[in-house]
Amino acid sequence: MDYVIYIIPQLLDGVSVSLSIFALTLLFSLPGGLLLALGRMSKLTPLRKLIQFYVWLMRGTPLMLQLFFFYFALPAAGILLTDFSAAIVAFACNYAAYFCEIFRSGIGAIPKGQYEAAHTLGMSYAQTMRRVILPQVVRIILPPLSNETITLVKDTSLVYVLAMNDLMRTTRNLVQRDFNITPFIVAAAFYLLATLILTVLFDYLENRYTKYVN
Repeated sequence: MDYVIYIIPQLLDGVSVSLSIFALTLLFSLPGGLLLALGRMSKLTPLRKLIQFYVWLMRGTPLMLQLFFFYFALPAAGILLTDFSAAIVAFACNYAAYFCEIFRSGIGAIPKGQYEAAHTLGMSYAQTMRRVILPQVVRIILPPLSNETITLVKDTSLVYVLAMNDLMRTTRNLVQRDFNITPFIVAAAFYLLATLILTVLFDYLENRYTKYVN
């Protein structure tokens, strides 16, 4: 127990890095995913095809490879990013592609009659999306959104390849330094706690939206 208390402050420093990556990724990728979804459903064929290719590229290549690309390849083109900035850009671009498909499936599940009814009432496309479509989409996409968000918590461990002192790298350093696997157990507890909090939060949101629908 004394050893656990000793390593907690060091692990918390790693947790702060992981949480920062998690929060900033959601901040950029959620609205980015929505915009991509709307663009992919656009009547403009070039825009639709371009976004389709982007989504295919981001979902078809490993996130770790994308991290390497933004951190190592871009400097060769004169674009310099810090390890933290490269991680945020890679994560946001990757998860925006996944959220794009989630939003697209949610929007596509709304009957076309609701668009026509909103148009009859004199609503513009933007008003229809904001007041009629998106509130229903949120209820539909909550389960897959929950899965991706929980996956994001675990994926933040990938930034250790950029030598960032996130939770996973800090844990590994402690294990190698002290020849003790206890940091792995404590780190697992942190990840489990984070996923538990997210699971409870999304369960609450799902129950709340289901209540209003029923």
